Amino acid sequence: MINIVLFCSTGLSTNLLVKKMEQAAKKKDLMIQVASYPESAMKKYIKEADVVLVGPQVRHALLEIKEVCDAHKVPLEAISTRDYGSMDGEKILSQALRLFSLHHPVEVSEDLP
Repeated sequence: MINIVLFCSTGLSTNLLVKKMEQAAKKKDLMIQVASYPESAMKKYIKEADVVLVGPQVRHALLEIKEVCDAHKVPLEAISTRDYGSMDGEKILSQALRLFSLHHPVEVSEDLP
């Protein structure tokens, strides 16, 4: 299961986006968990994240957010204003999955030829 955590100003504006991402994942039979929290609670919730995406409204704090994510070895990206504004759950889910795959390469079994 991949844990995707979204941070925004209050954690409320991303609730609809969480639902749309979960719907997109369900269509693809993907095992994910998506949660949203206010950026101010990041240190409390970063430990459960495999991937962090931040909403456009907290881009001003991106450097501080990156420091926390780097300290916990959690990949981070900002959601584009366009994708966030349109609440494009499929596109943002794809962004999170791409980011996860870049930082968690599939391990190949040594038993394979």
